[in-house]
Amino acid sequence: MLTNTSLADRLRVSVGRLARRLRQQSLGGLTPSQSSVLANLDRLGPMTMTQIAEQEGIAKPSATGIVGRLVDKGLLDRAIDPSDRRSSVVAITKAGSDLLDLRRQERTAFLTRRVEGLTVEERETLERAVEILERMAEER
Repeated sequence: MLTNTSLADRLRVSVGRLARRLRQQSLGGLTPSQSSVLANLDRLGPMTMTQIAEQEGIAKPSATGIVGRLVDKGLLDRAIDPSDRRSSVVAITKAGSDLLDLRRQERTAFLTRRVEGLTVEERETLERAVEILERMAEER
C-alpha cells in the first residue's frame, strides 16, 4: 500500500495529466486564461474588470487584455457600469455560452470514449473514485 504522500503525489500527477488531455480535446482557440475568464463569467454572471482580476488572481491590466481579446472574438460584451460610469461590466454572450457548451461536450465525449474501454470492474471502481474526488474537491 502506498503512503499518503505517495498516493497524493500520484493523484496530483494523474489529475494534472488528465486535465491537460481534456484541454487538448477542445476546439475554440482560447488560451487557458481566456477559457478561465469565460467559464467564470458563465458561472458567476457579469463582473467588473476589478472583480475579474480578483477572481482570476491577475493584475487588472492583464484582465483587461484578456477581456479585450474575448470581446473581439464576440464571446464577451463590455458595457458601462450604470452604478459607476468610470467602470465597465463584462458579460458572456450567447456565442461565448455556445462555445463553452461545445467544449464541455467535446471533453465529455473524450472521457466517454475512455470509459467505454474499461472493464465493468474498472468502471465500478472509477464510479467510487469519482464520488471520493467530488468530496475532496468540496472540502476546504
